[in-house]
Amino acid sequence: MFTGLVFLAVIIGSIIFHVWTPWWWTDIASNWSAMDDTIILSFWIGGGVFILVCLFMVYCIFRYQYKEGRRSEYKPEDKKLEKGLTWLTTIGVVALLAPGLVVWNNYIRVPDNAIQVEVMAWQWGWKYRLPGQDGKLGESNNRIISDDNPYGLNIDDPNGKDDVFVESNELHLLKDRPVKILLRSIDVLHNFYVPQFRSKMDAVPGTITYYWFEPNKNGEYEVLCAEYCGVAHYAMRGKVVVEDEVSYNKWLSEQETFSSFTAKNRNNKLNKKKLVKINNLSNNKNSILKEQDVR
Repeated sequence: MFTGLVFLAVIIGSIIFHVWTPWWWTDIASNWSAMDDTIILSFWIGGGVFILVCLFMVYCIFRYQYKEGRRSEYKPEDKKLEKGLTWLTTIGVVALLAPGLVVWNNYIRVPDNAIQVEVMAWQWGWKYRLPGQDGKLGESNNRIISDDNPYGLNIDDPNGKDDVFVESNELHLLKDRPVKILLRSIDVLHNFYVPQFRSKMDAVPGTITYYWFEPNKNGEYEVLCAEYCGVAHYAMRGKVVVEDEVSYNKWLSEQETFSSFTAKNRNNKLNKKKLVKINNLSNNKNSILKEQDVR
């Protein structure tokens, strides 16, 4: 009797907690409302099965509690019951999986007008690369990453010359424009996740993963790494700013391209060489610079 009342209290408490729960997801800011729909569907189906099973257990506890002289019936099998449960389980599993498969199919079918954005993940931060005026990203390879080539671009690929480098953890995106996220990792597993966009994907070393979304609300959103990646995993955060075209173009014009980055590095190296030569001359006792006090 007491056990049955406990099960009944668990059912009632679970329903009350679900209706008045203090925890819920953030406001959606992209086109992926279908993600919320599939989760709600899972709640209804999973919650419905939970309630029915618990109610059945409560019924059995009260209906078949001990009574003196009562004997149990031995029934090794019941084909009708087994068929019914099999079909019911099949329908439930299909109802859970089918909507998710439909959403996944749309999740990986990128619209033709989507802007490509490469997200480079590393311990513990984010960097980004966008296509230039040609609308194409140049070829890249993790094996050739260096201080002079931080994104590992193929210097012989003309498509990469105007690629835009974003050397910070802040990414700007256009409102109401689809975005194809290309994920790279240079060390371990990471996961690029913005809760308000309802979309995420693992960044896997050695391969390029992708997905797409369309931001539809202006604002600033926090980027999280949703895959444990080491001791500073908690600090691997960033920011996505969704804005109108004027603000976006202004931000984009402030970023470096691969060509300008390469030219700046080349000038820095030349200046360093000149400085070294001057220092060498000034340290020589017989230096003309010392004699004539050129400095």
